[in-house]
Amino acid sequence: MDDYKEFIPNVHFEQIPIKNLVSNQDYQRNLSEAHVKKAVENFDLYQINPVKVSRRDGVNYVFNGQHTIEIIATVSGSRETPVWCMVYDDLEYGHEADIFANQQKFVKALKPYEIYVANVEAENPEQLTIKALVESYNMRITPTQCVGGICAISTLEYIFRKYGYHVLDNTLRLCIATWEGDVKSFSSNILKGIAKILVAYGSKIDENVFKEKLGACSIRELTRSAVERGNGSLGYAEAMLCIYNKRMRYPLKYSYLYNNKKGLSEPDYLNKDDYYDEELEEENGELCELE
Repeated sequence: MDDYKEFIPNVHFEQIPIKNLVSNQDYQRNLSEAHVKKAVENFDLYQINPVKVSRRDGVNYVFNGQHTIEIIATVSGSRETPVWCMVYDDLEYGHEADIFANQQKFVKALKPYEIYVANVEAENPEQLTIKALVESYNMRITPTQCVGGICAISTLEYIFRKYGYHVLDNTLRLCIATWEGDVKSFSSNILKGIAKILVAYGSKIDENVFKEKLGACSIRELTRSAVERGNGSLGYAEAMLCIYNKRMRYPLKYSYLYNNKKGLSEPDYLNKDDYYDEELEEENGELCELE
């Protein structure tokens, strides 16, 4: 074993009550109450990591795990609760700070696709539902952009969580039907833009008109128009709505894109007349001609 000492940290593990741990060193970041609150709401005992502690002059200084101890204290309701600690007895203050500063330097973060695959293997309902929905359109979720694949997994999860199953279903159906599976049509901004339009206008959107007008517009043209507007996915929604409204007798009001960011359920949709603005007809036609 002597040959391996340089690869094995000189530590021991102890269960130490939270009240006996100190995490107020100057190099520590400020405690995020929002992070603690979110972790408490989704508490999972198997996600708890050992707390790294430097024991100097008889004091247990936490240099990695200050949020962990606050989460456990909140969930348990007591600072008497012990946590597993990885205790170092040979560190100086400067060495602690150096470890803290560089602890994430060579850590490889998980990619959204890797997290998705792990969730599928764990049979988590959300990812299994999204997977089944995508595959119902003869598509698949992929790590990179390719024919028949959708790599914007974070976007699919975002739409599912924010707007629900049916909006995600309608978003995929409309996107596939409009651009006939064009690989570039499954970008994050386009999918979110379609979802925003569906949520804002609901059944007031004529899907046949949408498919006809947007399908005649290339992804490159749509992207150029959206980028000029800025605002990320909202800019894409605006560009799509401009094309949709072109030469419409009753163009849809743009204001509903901004009033419905959180989404409306079907019973909350406004009356039909509130969605249209005759005065926008000529203006929209001119704007779209310019583009």
